[in-house]
Amino acid sequence: MDNIRPYIQGDGGDIELLDVADGVVQIRLAGACVGCMHSMMTLQAGVERMLKEAVPEIKAVEAMPF
Repeated sequence: MDNIRPYIQGDGGDIELLDVADGVVQIRLAGACVGCMHSMMTLQAGVERMLKEAVPEIKAVEAMPF
């Protein structure tokens, strides 16, 4: 998450790791990411891709509501 957080914070948002279980990572987006129409794209194209590259065992990333 430390490698991902600067990209999110650069746009006024933040990211919090909530849980990891059975290959599924649960995160919470905060700040400017809440309600942003690009947050799902950020989650899938950015966060999920980067986490899967770093940890191949990760199957999915889910954004949990605030």
